[in-house]
Amino acid sequence: MNLEKIIKENQGTIVDVRTQGEFMGGNVMGSINIPLLEIPTRIEELKGLPQPLVLCCASGGRSGQAKQYLAHQGVECINGGSWLDVNYYQSLNN
Repeated sequence: MNLEKIIKENQGTIVDVRTQGEFMGGNVMGSINIPLLEIPTRIEELKGLPQPLVLCCASGGRSGQAKQYLAHQGVECINGGSWLDVNYYQSLNN
């Protein structure tokens, strides 16, 4: 899966796995916030979102952990890395 193409074609859902406080400090327009620690308890919600899920966080570490977990749960997802990078790709569409 190509991150830039997924975002450009408005496929899937952007999920920010940072804490709510971090998310409130800045986020990708249209993204949803599901903190990394809440992912196991919100797995059914995540499975119900349009896929692929583009996961992002501050640097790519937490989104990488989320990707590994979700992939094992059968969720189509990609590690988008930093939310700033995802935001940049999305801004190219506007």
